[in-house]
Amino acid sequence: MSSTESYEPLLRRLHSDSQITERSSPEIEEFLGRRISTVTPRWWLRLAVWESKLLWKLSGASIVVSVLNYMLSFVTVMFTGHLGSLQLAGASIATVGIQGLAYGIMLGMASAVQTVCGQAYGARQYSSMGIICQRAIVLHLAAAVLLTFLYWYSGPILKAMGQTVAIAREGQIFARGMIPQIYAFALACPMQRFLQAQNIVNPLAYMSLGVFLLHTLLTWLVTNVLDFGLLGAALVLSFSWWLLVAVNGLYIVMSPSCKETWTGFSARAFRGIWPYFKLTVASAVMLCLEIWYNQGLVIISGLLTNPTISLDAISICMYYLNWDMQFMLGLSAAISVRVSNELGAGNPRVAMLSVVVVNITTILISLFLCVVVLVFRVGLSKAFTSDAEVIVAVSDLFPLLAVSIFLNGIQPILSGVAIGTGWQAVVAYVNLVTYYVIGLPIGCVLGFKTSLGVAGIWWGMIAGVVLQTITLIVLTLRTNWTSEVENAAHRIKDSANENQEMASEGV
Repeated sequence: MSSTESYEPLLRRLHSDSQITERSSPEIEEFLGRRISTVTPRWWLRLAVWESKLLWKLSGASIVVSVLNYMLSFVTVMFTGHLGSLQLAGASIATVGIQGLAYGIMLGMASAVQTVCGQAYGARQYSSMGIICQRAIVLHLAAAVLLTFLYWYSGPILKAMGQTVAIAREGQIFARGMIPQIYAFALACPMQRFLQAQNIVNPLAYMSLGVFLLHTLLTWLVTNVLDFGLLGAALVLSFSWWLLVAVNGLYIVMSPSCKETWTGFSARAFRGIWPYFKLTVASAVMLCLEIWYNQGLVIISGLLTNPTISLDAISICMYYLNWDMQFMLGLSAAISVRVSNELGAGNPRVAMLSVVVVNITTILISLFLCVVVLVFRVGLSKAFTSDAEVIVAVSDLFPLLAVSIFLNGIQPILSGVAIGTGWQAVVAYVNLVTYYVIGLPIGCVLGFKTSLGVAGIWWGMIAGVVLQTITLIVLTLRTNWTSEVENAAHRIKDSANENQEMASEGV
């Protein structure tokens, strides 16, 4: 049978069905693989709708989870901000400089779970997923032990970084109250990625919403009624994260949805840990270099003249930027799952379709959010503070915030593609050069050697993000998706062989 004859029945089959959403990925893969040049714009639109429905079904709840996880810290800082400008500066520098560093490491390490579990799920290698999650938890807990010292000695560290004695003192109080949170991160990050890799996102969203509502009530009670100050707010934040760990863990152990992927605790998690550790390190470095970049803007701002006003202003902007980042990270998590699942299932063209659709979607969303930020900038400033000087400083920075939000519509999604394909090591090098060799030095020169101040620092860092985004776009356009399917198959085969060997040894 000729290629035309084999192509036409499928085309007619799709043409006769106005609801293309009922078609499976293998059918769409076959459709895209045969005479793709003859597909009309009308069919590309239908394919985009097909992919969008799959993407939003997965990303809608993923966005809710990502945003609500971030909102735990966001709400805490909002309440502490009304205790005073100094308390806001202390909580901000501890959240951004100390907690942000730990969260970046934990989240970055957990992205390896998305890569390996996502591809294993696409290839129906369910039994290996629980072992991968446990292996990740072991490595996360080891990292948490090391990070504890950073939290405990955060005061001297902040002073060494140039912060004033008063800000460093308040920051240390807040950081020490968040020490239990580090160990909650070590459990929550791998567990949530384990569930997301299986497309189990709605239960995660419900659990995160319940914890967030309780956290908001407890934080208001501790700061406004009981007057426990910064330490009380930090301890409530730690408690809320442990509550999230408890409900996530109970769901994994007890839910029928995880029956095939979670087979109980096993000593296999300690076997073959070195290869996984290398992927984890690459994942952590890649994401940490992204997360710490924006945090560096806050820390450097504390070195400017009148640091309290500068730090408060840039911190408020960063909280809104990070809120947007969490929204995009939810989409990033969804696209990494889509890409890893499709590569694991052997559908390279569908994976490529997913990448195109999600990037168009996020650009449109970012343009809308830019307009919102510019129109309501004064009101958004007042949500954090009643200090008139700080409100003016924040409003002046909102145009830069709008530019950063637009870039957020592209860059995190491309990083999600990198996670789905396992490119973490390559992107880590890209981030290092564009952010820290180019962007950060330019920002420091503009901030300290010109009258631009904090705006100059931000412009320099935007330049780094633009360069990184362009590099990732080129990398994505040059990707051989068929080759990526083969790489995913090798990775899954190695994991499956390892589990079979350990099972035969009775481990």
